[in-house]
Amino acid sequence: MPTIAVLVVAAGRGARLTQERPKQYLPLGASMVLTHTLRCFTEHPDIAQVQVVINPNDQDFYEQASLGLPLRPAVAGGTTRQESVRAGLEALRDLHPDIVLIHDAARPFVSRSLIERVLKALTHHDGCIPVVPVSDTLKQRSSTNTLSSGPDRTGLVAAQTPQGFDYSKILAAHNDCDTNNLTDDAAVADAAGLTVTSVQGDPDNFKITLPDDLQRAEKMVHSSREVRTGFGYDVHRFGQGTSVVLCGCSIPHPFGLVGHSDADVALHAITDALFGALGDGDIGSHFPPDDPRWRSANSALFLQEADQRLKHRSGRLINLDLTLICETPKIGPYRDSMRANLSRLLGISESRIGLKATTTEKLGFTGRKEGIAAQAVTTIELPATA
Repeated sequence: MPTIAVLVVAAGRGARLTQERPKQYLPLGASMVLTHTLRCFTEHPDIAQVQVVINPNDQDFYEQASLGLPLRPAVAGGTTRQESVRAGLEALRDLHPDIVLIHDAARPFVSRSLIERVLKALTHHDGCIPVVPVSDTLKQRSSTNTLSSGPDRTGLVAAQTPQGFDYSKILAAHNDCDTNNLTDDAAVADAAGLTVTSVQGDPDNFKITLPDDLQRAEKMVHSSREVRTGFGYDVHRFGQGTSVVLCGCSIPHPFGLVGHSDADVALHAITDALFGALGDGDIGSHFPPDDPRWRSANSALFLQEADQRLKHRSGRLINLDLTLICETPKIGPYRDSMRANLSRLLGISESRIGLKATTTEKLGFTGRKEGIAAQAVTTIELPATA
């Protein structure tokens, strides 16, 4: 099977969409435009690596947009699109990909079926681009806004991305190109004499360029996604030990927590909350407590399995709210490190993680310092058909 890499060009400024930041970093639903674009490729099972080209001035925005996604380190783009693509292609040399898909950052709705059409066409051609027919009558407008007849629309098509190519050939074409004002990579390939074919594009795979495009994108995001909530609860009693593990952090304590795994009551509650939101059983059904494989296991394994099941269904975690109920240990001194570890495990910003601790005013088993309880609420987003 060929090695497939993706190059996402995100170094542009988007001058026609007058906003306080480049269009690829504008909010779209609960994420940024670029985040939606990147997920189209990071969630594809056949794509090996995703390389992003950015403007170095946008580093802070990029870190927010790419948080938690499996990406290669971003590289700096140039002053033109061609220069940016060339920089991204050079950055992929160490991967030695067979195929590269080059995609605009501001096209956040590329479907898996469109990607498959492009890849299939590359088995017999040096390059392939998706196109959509031009359906409107074309006119020529003068500087005074008068109109005259334009070209015959018969046979005219609008080019989209991702445009796919044999990696070594498109890299050579970019390096040999003696002009720097071509508007897409198919033009670079054509200038180099490569055979470029086309496949049917997708009207929903539009490029966000004008304010109306952003409004259309917002409507699509909200109509195609649904929000679900899951609740998780777990309890572990104290036993022999010198520390307790909470949210993957070891906290010194006169007693440990008793359980088949590492007894991380916090991660168990969060895991159950994710499974619950997915309607996918509970932690015991996926990791039976009588299975010797999970004896003393790191509970991060359980959480990551739930998170992978969420991503497999093209979902994402929007928010986590965790409450630890105990008289001891004191959670305050460890709160920041616990939130940081949850952020790392789940690939979401700490600003989306609530972590609280409370007591039961010395009532019940937690009040008697016999153990710790945890409650977790997760809010997730899934495709409406998932």
